[in-house]
Amino acid sequence: MRKFTIGERTLNESSPELEELLPSAYEQRLRPLCMCMEPPVPMYIARLDGQHLVKRMPLTGRDHDPSCPSYEPPYELSGLGPLIGNAIQVDASGRADLKLDFSLTKRGPRSSPVASSEQSEPGIRGEAKKLSLRAMLHYLWDAGELTEWRSTWTGKRGWGRVRNSLLNAASLMTARGEPLNDMLFVPEAFHSEDRDGIGARRAAALKGIQTTGPGPRKLMLIVADVKEFATAREGHKIVVRHLPFPLMIDDGAWGRLTARYEAELELWRSNEGFHLIAIATFGISAAGIASVEEIALMVVNEHWLPFENINELRLLEKLSFLKRKSIKGLRFNLSREQPIVSVTLPEHKPAPVAMFIVPAAARDDYEHALADMIEARPEITPWVWRVADGEMPKLP
Repeated sequence: MRKFTIGERTLNESSPELEELLPSAYEQRLRPLCMCMEPPVPMYIARLDGQHLVKRMPLTGRDHDPSCPSYEPPYELSGLGPLIGNAIQVDASGRADLKLDFSLTKRGPRSSPVASSEQSEPGIRGEAKKLSLRAMLHYLWDAGELTEWRSTWTGKRGWGRVRNSLLNAASLMTARGEPLNDMLFVPEAFHSEDRDGIGARRAAALKGIQTTGPGPRKLMLIVADVKEFATAREGHKIVVRHLPFPLMIDDGAWGRLTARYEAELELWRSNEGFHLIAIATFGISAAGIASVEEIALMVVNEHWLPFENINELRLLEKLSFLKRKSIKGLRFNLSREQPIVSVTLPEHKPAPVAMFIVPAAARDDYEHALADMIEARPEITPWVWRVADGEMPKLP
């Protein structure tokens, strides 16, 4: 069981005194220390669904003991590794400063929006100096601990919790000298009894991007759960849940979007329980119409865990019944031709397990890169499923 030191008090995670202390510590912005290691690991207090929780600081998961619930696998095993120190710079306070590879302003007349393209992402160019739009979504998901799962959480993770996790993660990030929360809009879960309050908060959040005259137009980021796509008189409409208006996208961008994200769209349409998460930069015209400038997509299962293909989905389904925690690895800027850890089992004894899925079409350079990745982390036990060899191996 974890122990936290807050101020001069050290308390067990399940202690009633800790639950009583957290609200006042949250208001005073006190930083809890996780006692799983020596020296202790700094953490922070988040407020989620009216509860106060102790959460790990960005990029500190590997500083915790592997047996600690706050442990996360080394970022070198995922697409996060090449971004650390370049696109993502964390200061002593735990705040992450992000370098973005997409614009949040639009100069001149409105031009055709673009679908975030893997061919233009820094990982393909051999660079990792900025976050692509897809990598931004992956980093928010990872920092919000939405890549983690254990069976006891079944039925407890809905859009309200996802939204709070994303906003809490963004509260520890800055970009271009500004808090990321000022640039990020995540639709609030609709409740009919709070219809007017939700509308007022939404209007206040979006006020700054409404076009009022000539000159550069300010854009915002939106992360939302796609409900459906629909044809408009010109172009298409992206209808997202908990938002009373659609996001417009023109025919050219729609064609590029469906080509680039063909696999994600096919997976999403195959099961009503899956969710399609969109991250987009968007603005609002003087007429009040919201239009997409750049967009990326990610498919997640019913537990909001991302997956890239059916094989990853099968592995997640196998692991979803375990009480022990599993952590889904994400690609960020990396291409599909580069290996990443699919899932990590941090609580496995005697050592954490890194689970890799080698696609059937993998070439020799993929295998060499995988071997180097495994060799670099000897403290972690590898589990490898080579799809070309047949069925999934026995789980650890």
